[in-house]
Amino acid sequence: MIDYTEGSGKEYHIGVGKGDVGEYVILPGDPKRCEKIAKYFDDAKLVGDSREFVTYTGYLNGTKVSVTSTGIGGPSASIALEELVKCGAKTFIRVGTCGGMDIDVMGGDLVIATGAIRFEGTSKEYAPIEFPAVADLDVVNALVKAAKESGKRYHTGIVQCKDSFYGQHRPETLPNSHELLNKWDAWVKLGTKASEMESAALFVVASYLHVRVGSIFLTVANQERAKAGLSNTQAHDTEDAIKTAIAALKILIDEAKAK
Repeated sequence: MIDYTEGSGKEYHIGVGKGDVGEYVILPGDPKRCEKIAKYFDDAKLVGDSREFVTYTGYLNGTKVSVTSTGIGGPSASIALEELVKCGAKTFIRVGTCGGMDIDVMGGDLVIATGAIRFEGTSKEYAPIEFPAVADLDVVNALVKAAKESGKRYHTGIVQCKDSFYGQHRPETLPNSHELLNKWDAWVKLGTKASEMESAALFVVASYLHVRVGSIFLTVANQERAKAGLSNTQAHDTEDAIKTAIAALKILIDEAKAK
């Protein structure tokens, strides 16, 4: 492969290199969320700011950790994951937002993904469609433990991943509305918890790279509750999801030290 960095020692897209990041990385989508997350680290420093990829590195429980934003969707998320792994990162937690699908998932609830529906394009370039997009069990267990200890409402289960935000929210206006609406209805009937845009790609790429990835989301709202005439409170503050991810990282770090 061509070295597009021309020997800089930094990864082409994320702009960091070996030694710049820890083995544990939190992955928000929004670059503006990185500084907010980094405030939970000890001695956090900005180490990269390139395109949608902003990276801070600091310490949790004496262990080097980082946060890197991925932007929106599977393509940029997979780029970030590939390049962070080249820099030495091994365990990742995606922190983001989702829209509820299961009727019991309300705005403000946390959703921890156990697996993802691959209704997006990125993962298809890594694995046949028959291969499942599954979260790492250790990361899921750490997130569940952290959520339980926080006392916040949370759900675990399958999430749906797509490439088009508006394909979800106004499918009836699109030429392939029949396919979109029928598949959405099937996923709801199957108990899918929520819809988002990155986890399927991250889970599949993680399988290929043999690293660990889990995901936790703030539920912004639930269009299925709105359709059913139920209360549908909106929530936009991701602080609870961030705190849960930080607590989960500490659990994983302590487990590694105990070994």
